Amino acid sequence: MPSTVPSETKFRLAVLASGGGSNADKICSYFKTHPSINVVIIISNRRHAGVFDVAAKHDIQSAYIPKNQWEDSEPVFELLQQNRITHIILAGFLLHIPEWLIQTFPKKIINIHPALLPRFGGKGMYGHHVHEAVKAVGDLVSGITIHEVNERYDEGRIIFQKEVELDPSDSPKEIGAKVLKTEHTEYPRVIEKWILG
Repeated sequence: MPSTVPSETKFRLAVLASGGGSNADKICSYFKTHPSINVVIIISNRRHAGVFDVAAKHDIQSAYIPKNQWEDSEPVFELLQQNRITHIILAGFLLHIPEWLIQTFPKKIINIHPALLPRFGGKGMYGHHVHEAVKAVGDLVSGITIHEVNERYDEGRIIFQKEVELDPSDSPKEIGAKVLKTEHTEYPRVIEKWILG
């Protein structure tokens, strides 16, 4: 499906996601009529990811690139180049970003993490694993961290953090719901500020 984004758009986003795409949905909605920033393509490493429904809902081009093709720069780079992508947004993308991509888009890739880094970060710490870890130590505050992506999981420069208050009775699922609500509210706004400076 071709993108409806005008070709003259100044900042052109690729959103990378592996799951249902609730953050991608909020990002697409936020930038749908933005004068200088638009989502041009949504890319997933999972063939049947729910984020493809998000792309269809917003009439945005989408592409499936399997895990074994990400280390080979050619298929991914060609797709990004064809769409004249200027920034990459990770929205629940569960693959490690290869070094070649970070070098091609220096300081132009950001991620959202469902905790207050540096706590509960690193390889394997995503989604429910994070919320279960927060519950296990009894923290009464969690939150979100939006950060630039570098070669190491969750160690890039922090752009934005916001705390989320928890109740002692909250289950990991309830913690996740509270954090996700904050992600949906803050991520699009922080992306805009990050790009426009």
